[in-house]
Amino acid sequence: MTVPENDAVEAAAATGAVATDASEPAAVPQRVSGPRKPDLAQLWVCGFLAVLGVLVIVDAARLGGFTASNDPIGPKPVPIILGVLLFVVAAFYALDVVRGGRGEAENGEDDGNFDWRTLGLLCAVFIANALLIDWLGWVISGSILFWGSAIVLGSRRYLIALAAAVALSLATFYGFAIGLGVGLPAGVLQGIL
Repeated sequence: MTVPENDAVEAAAATGAVATDASEPAAVPQRVSGPRKPDLAQLWVCGFLAVLGVLVIVDAARLGGFTASNDPIGPKPVPIILGVLLFVVAAFYALDVVRGGRGEAENGEDDGNFDWRTLGLLCAVFIANALLIDWLGWVISGSILFWGSAIVLGSRRYLIALAAAVALSLATFYGFAIGLGVGLPAGVLQGIL
């Protein structure tokens, strides 16, 4: 047996094709190509997006005609545009699913294992933030939220993650206060920030 024949036998063994005789080439299994059924779970997501789009449009249509000198069009257009876009995305997604489109599995996906520990720890970090935000304030509880999430998701650079978390929480605190005019809770840092 020459080397190319050996490679062909190994490739056939890897694909599941079995040769009946060493002199015969291995039979390659035929792929059955029939119409694929649409994935019902993805169609439910399409339906959810469509219903959400309709609800956003209906809710935006009920808004009053609030206008101001610096906002002549009022608050209606943005939610209506978002609702229409949700509905359009749902329609295109449903069309893709009905035609047999399916998302490609990423690394580690669809292997039957789900990381419940990571999910539980992330939930604990979010719950801790919700419980501590009024008492400690956004800067401290947000830092705990961002730092804890980074650590749970695999960061092993603890000090760099902590510095980034503090910078991010300070940036969002002042971004909301200065940019949007919305004051996040200062907590124990009241008067310092």
